[in-house]
Amino acid sequence: MKRSTAALSLVAIVSILLAAVPGAAADDLRVGFSDPPESARPWVYWFWLNGNITREGITADLEAMAREGIGGVLIMEVDQGAPLGPIPFASEEWRDLFEHVVREAERLGLEVNMHNNAGWCGSGGPWVEPRHAMQRVVWSETPVPGGETFDGTLPQPPTVADAYWDIATFAVPAVGEFRIPDIEGKSAVVRRDLGLPAEYPEAPAGSVIDPAEVIDLTGEVGPAGELTWRAPPGDWVILRMGHTPTGAVNAPAHESGRGLECDKLSREAVEAHFDAFMGKLIRDSEPLAGQTLVSTHIDSWETGSQNWTPRFREEFLSLRGYDPLPYLPVYTGRVIGSLEWSERFLWDLRLTISELLLDNYAGYMAEMAEEHGLRLSIEAYGNTTVDNIAYAGRADEPMAEFWSWPAYGAAGTLPEMASGAHIYGKPIVGAEAFTAGDQERWLGHPGSIKAMGDWAFALGINRFVFHRYAMQPWLDRRPGMTMGPWGLHYERTQTWWDESAEYHQYLSRCQYLLQQGQPVVDLLYLAPEGAPRSYGPPPLDGYKGDACSTEALLERATVQDGRIVFPGGMSYRALVLPGTAAMTPQLLRKLADLAADGVAIFGDPPTRAPGLSGWPGSDERVRRMAAELWESGGVIRNAEPVDWL
Repeated sequence: MKRSTAALSLVAIVSILLAAVPGAAADDLRVGFSDPPESARPWVYWFWLNGNITREGITADLEAMAREGIGGVLIMEVDQGAPLGPIPFASEEWRDLFEHVVREAERLGLEVNMHNNAGWCGSGGPWVEPRHAMQRVVWSETPVPGGETFDGTLPQPPTVADAYWDIATFAVPAVGEFRIPDIEGKSAVVRRDLGLPAEYPEAPAGSVIDPAEVIDLTGEVGPAGELTWRAPPGDWVILRMGHTPTGAVNAPAHESGRGLECDKLSREAVEAHFDAFMGKLIRDSEPLAGQTLVSTHIDSWETGSQNWTPRFREEFLSLRGYDPLPYLPVYTGRVIGSLEWSERFLWDLRLTISELLLDNYAGYMAEMAEEHGLRLSIEAYGNTTVDNIAYAGRADEPMAEFWSWPAYGAAGTLPEMASGAHIYGKPIVGAEAFTAGDQERWLGHPGSIKAMGDWAFALGINRFVFHRYAMQPWLDRRPGMTMGPWGLHYERTQTWWDESAEYHQYLSRCQYLLQQGQPVVDLLYLAPEGAPRSYGPPPLDGYKGDACSTEALLERATVQDGRIVFPGGMSYRALVLPGTAAMTPQLLRKLADLAADGVAIFGDPPTRAPGLSGWPGSDERVRRMAAELWESGGVIRNAEPVDWL
């Protein structure tokens, strides 16, 4: 009885919605709702556990999915404590079984998305050489009293995998113990969501190094660190600076698939990684690559940040307009010029890392996938230095996640990833759905998760990828293979699996409708400039908002009838500024253009520019441009956007 009531309620809602749609379009929607296409079906994360894979298990799993209305699989092989199986990751036998997956999926009308390595995070494997691994800046310090001659070999900085390359060597005046606060976050050793402070305090006396006193010794140092140098008066420290792998590896993966993470700032490294794994699977799967094998995937980032790549100096100069080499001692936490000077360089550093990751990693992965007819899906968030919304924009299908135990937990990524999909014109917004920890204990089922799924739909998701379906290598064991403590148990060995088709049909109908047209969102909230950045719209009473990256506003936003419009078709009634004290002149120019075209903008004026590019003149330029814009009435101050609506 409850099932019938729910079905009638859904039909009634759809009937009301279709009444407002023109005839032909309404007919199409009615047909699609009544009999949703295969493309609207929910998917599953299909976890393979430690090489426990069989041909008959693959067929049985895929047949069970197709029978109950699942549309596709996102494959990951992970190590979660299961005994080691007989099939090494990416071996010839493993690749033969993957070919079997693709052929069987084609027979059954399913689609396949393969994670780009073993484990559920990163892009790496045993094929990644140290020179192509994620890199970080390291250094050694050698004190030299004034007037004395150093004649010897500078100690090599700390290394990983016995791999090290020099960048530059400097002599700097010895200063006190003061170092820039949170230098690890500010230099992108780890991710911190940082902006520029409202004011810059003065560094303690005796802790600031005059840029004119930094001596570049790079040309005098031999290949093994040999140096002969007479120090000027005063106490000095020689900084031998280089780079080494961060040591990050793809995880959680068994050793047969585990190796160094590739350098995310280098196209050469990313291409080598793609060719070594996905390239082989694509060639193995022809001619079904692009038809049944339809996508590759990057999951949430859990392998840490990096702050160097071999071409970083050239890339930085191209993007920021000045040479970073004289500022490298700031990586050590030393203050060069002033605390403001050094903090501005670090802001530029983090922004450059984010932009290189967007273009040389995510953007390039999407390009390579497209060359083979594949899409790229990304959970565009995690512990690295990047603008999350712009990262989502590089995917063909951005993905979020939400956890089912505790109820409605870990859901902050839903509005952020939905925002990224909207402003970058991505029609599919996926979600790792109903992820659970060890509290689940076989208690989850469609009846207990349905309301949570409806809530995720309301937050902008239009494709569920259930977490998780554990690959069942046997035909005669129940409950069979699990995935350690993780996940909703969502596989053919569940007692209720053969009764799940109606729930999947319900989801398919919802997803079909949600994938049509454009959602109605009232306000566009601009994220602060800089990186790393996590940013979602605030909760609103009676209205909806999306978050927007600076990149998307600058490069994609136009105006029609006073509304901000993006190429995918999304439009917004007003723009809300982030309320930060710093703003680039480029962004101010865009705001002035939007205001001149009739867009309502809310916020307070900035007082300076971020970064070192064009500084100090950039500060005065920002103040002048802001005064002109705000005094003209182009931006509304001291008003709540919701009240205006």
